[in-house]
Amino acid sequence: MHDGSGRIIVNQISKRFGSVAAVNGLSFSVEPGVVTGFLGPNGSGKTTTLRMVLGLVRPTAGQALINGVPFGRLGEPAKVVGAVLEAQGFHPSRTARNHLRVCAAAIGVPDQAVDHALGSVGLAEAAARKVGGFSLGMKQRLALAAALLGNPQILVLDEPANGLDPEGIAWLRTFLRGFAAQGRSVLISSHLLAEVEQTVDHVIVISRGYTAYQGSLDQLRAGQRARVLVRCPDPARLAEALSKADVLEIDTLPDGRLAVTGAPLQKVAETALEAGVPIYELTEERADLEQVFLRLTSGQFAGGQPPFAQQGPPPGYGPPPGPGYGPPSGYGPPPGQYPPQHPPQPGPYGPPPGSGQYPPAQGGPPPNWGGR
Repeated sequence: MHDGSGRIIVNQISKRFGSVAAVNGLSFSVEPGVVTGFLGPNGSGKTTTLRMVLGLVRPTAGQALINGVPFGRLGEPAKVVGAVLEAQGFHPSRTARNHLRVCAAAIGVPDQAVDHALGSVGLAEAAARKVGGFSLGMKQRLALAAALLGNPQILVLDEPANGLDPEGIAWLRTFLRGFAAQGRSVLISSHLLAEVEQTVDHVIVISRGYTAYQGSLDQLRAGQRARVLVRCPDPARLAEALSKADVLEIDTLPDGRLAVTGAPLQKVAETALEAGVPIYELTEERADLEQVFLRLTSGQFAGGQPPFAQQGPPPGYGPPPGPGYGPPSGYGPPPGQYPPQHPPQPGPYGPPPGSGQYPPAQGGPPPNWGGR
């Protein structure tokens, strides 16, 4: 019997394929109300980890728990976890609606859920079309619709933006944030770092099968020091003036600009003014998520353990303390991490007027996404 918390806990999980260590003592958690990004370069162990979480691959060591139990012990798993690892497995001559009807029958949900799921992912008008004529992006949406049929607490998606056009990516971002805003959990893996940066609140970065970073996106950004880039006619004179002002981290870039670290833009500008050095360009540069990602995962195929690798479970995590849907009693984020960015809130995705009733498909998250 699961606890209904909506949490995923991965504790010291490892997987070896012969002599190849795909995952090495990986630990992390996924919390309700948050979109969690699972990042890593190709070959870092992302898909293998997701397969272990979903019970498709048996770990060599460690364990992955969903709602406090392994996936195989969930009584009705499709009503707890909706997952898309690959947008494949569609019969090309079957319509989108009939494909979902087969899926609905397999997990024991009524046919009314099919049309609502199609509307939720923007495929209502394509319901009678054969899947063989679908684009990759449409197949991604259909796979997501199948994952939503069971009205799950948790979504686990591997590269969900693959094949989507810019409009589709914007739609997916809004959909996932709306899903999390209802107190649900979202775990998405991706290498589309610019898209993830606009979607997720919490990130897990892995490299060579180890956890390189786990925490909020804001914390990750805050840990990266900004630098001020200066273009001027006399960089040596400005550098000397900055040194006298106790600004000592100064580098000269190949294009002749100065890169000043450890001083705000205002101080650099005031120092240049006092020294009589004209300024042609003055900008502050902060590392974006892609730059940080490359630093954390640099040298993946060079051997050794990445920086900041965590070999134990995240601090403060233990078995969820109480039964019932939603965040467990006394729930709070681990020390040093920000609280969920999207707490449950009222909105257009409230439950239908009667138990077991499905209103006409309208798009957006399915109704009845409250507690069960």
